[in-house]
Amino acid sequence: MNTNIKQAAKQVATSPLIEYLTRLGYVVRGLIYGVIGALALEMAVGKNANRADQSGAISALSTTPLGEFLLYVILVGLLGYAVWGLIRAVLDPLHKGTHPKGIIERVGYAVSGISYLMLAVSTYNLLAGAQSTQSSGEQTKETTASILSKSWGVWLIGVAAIAVMGAGIVQIARGLSRDFEKQFQPYTLNRSQRKWINRLGRFGTIARGIVLGLVGLFLFLAAYNHDPNQAQSIDGVFTDMLGQPYGPWLVGIVAFGLVAFGIYSAVSGRWLRLKR
Repeated sequence: MNTNIKQAAKQVATSPLIEYLTRLGYVVRGLIYGVIGALALEMAVGKNANRADQSGAISALSTTPLGEFLLYVILVGLLGYAVWGLIRAVLDPLHKGTHPKGIIERVGYAVSGISYLMLAVSTYNLLAGAQSTQSSGEQTKETTASILSKSWGVWLIGVAAIAVMGAGIVQIARGLSRDFEKQFQPYTLNRSQRKWINRLGRFGTIARGIVLGLVGLFLFLAAYNHDPNQAQSIDGVFTDMLGQPYGPWLVGIVAFGLVAFGIYSAVSGRWLRLKR
């Protein structure tokens, strides 16, 4: 029976439908991060812009001439990426196993799947005309405050903060690694194209890791000081960076990195195949 379950799980994880949804998910993730980077660049040069986070990027895309169509594509892509995250966590098609490192990676996949599922719900609400006027930063602070009000809240927020910081450090280390990203096979890219895609991926992954690490740091400070107002979303991280010495330059460099990550993610979904 156990063998039958494993076989069925493998068939689900490698089915054409899941492959298509996963590819679309990577493209949509790339589109969202590319727009986040563009919005952050506007912040760096002092222009007013939508919030430089996932929700702000989706809102910005909804105002384009193809806004409604894009929202439907984004919704399906987010659901696809969320499903792929949960499949990686539960069915383990990437063979991470049950040793400590593998468990940590699979938990990360589950958290990613849930977060993208929540973003898909927000996108659906936007399509239904029921978008909340609350920003991601306000939602982050409100959620943090609600959890901190519990007796166990400080510990939960602290653990979550360490997990997010850890994820950021892993992203930075992966970007700096000589064996960067072995998850994809470049079936349709030549050696030169693959080299440039890897360069974009490295730069983008490091930038994404920096942002994640800072989000985790602010969350840790919120737990340590029992102050939910210290918790920040991606947009809040950029706002804080702007107030530092050479802030606009720092934001600009990280923003270009997120644009690079967006291109890498979109190309990965379009032209590369996931290893099984």
